[in-house]
Amino acid sequence: MESKENVNKIIVKKSTFTSLVVVLVITIAISAFFAGNYVSNMNSDKVTQSDLNNAFAKLEEKIGTSTQPSIQPNTQPIKVSIDDDPMKGDPNAPITIIEFSDYECPFCGKFYTDTLPLIEENYINTGKVNFVYRDFPIQSIHPNAVHTAMAAECADDQEMFWPYHDMIFENKSTWEKQRGQSLVSELVQYADVLGLDTEEFTTCLESNKHLDEVRNDLQDGQSYGISGTPGFFIGNDNSGYIKVSGAKPYQTFAEILEGMLRR
Repeated sequence: MESKENVNKIIVKKSTFTSLVVVLVITIAISAFFAGNYVSNMNSDKVTQSDLNNAFAKLEEKIGTSTQPSIQPNTQPIKVSIDDDPMKGDPNAPITIIEFSDYECPFCGKFYTDTLPLIEENYINTGKVNFVYRDFPIQSIHPNAVHTAMAAECADDQEMFWPYHDMIFENKSTWEKQRGQSLVSELVQYADVLGLDTEEFTTCLESNKHLDEVRNDLQDGQSYGISGTPGFFIGNDNSGYIKVSGAKPYQTFAEILEGMLRR
């Protein structure tokens, strides 16, 4: 049997440990709260290169420092527009998946690597699903997100969106370390590898040609309740769309898609 003195020592140690855990949890919560507070409105209709970061930060109300939301699928159908964004698959497919994504988001990268190939193999390539990509760059925590989004739009001008989309995700560990002209040079290099007209691509990227398009996607995503990336809407224009938040595993998407296809 342990002595009273030893029991007291154990109690003190457990109490101290519990206190430390509580303090740690509170500290993390407070840090996340302050990190997630952004100004809510973007008043300027014209955004220049010098205030790019500030402009997008103002659009990020309610977006915290984690881009992996824990929200479960919302089964209440809503209306969502695919806009004129890039599509993969049969446009007449019965089901559409609309992804709001950030190229610099690690969870978006996980979806691209682990889940999208299986959706493509089993649903997109078989004509059951078409897939739409819309931009949702969280500039405050991903400083290169807007530029990569605009670069992909520039590639889309030359009908090379999906190859460029793939190249951005596959080279994330390289370009995310670059800034300024070094980033532009890196993005132009990818265009060159893919055989794009690099002069046209460079002019497009450096002029911020597609900034308004990227900004419009972000605003639309927010209006649909997207608060982090990746965020998905699955359904069609007739029945509406349900929202799925986060890089859910393939099985989650398969169950939803199979249920919709049986209707």
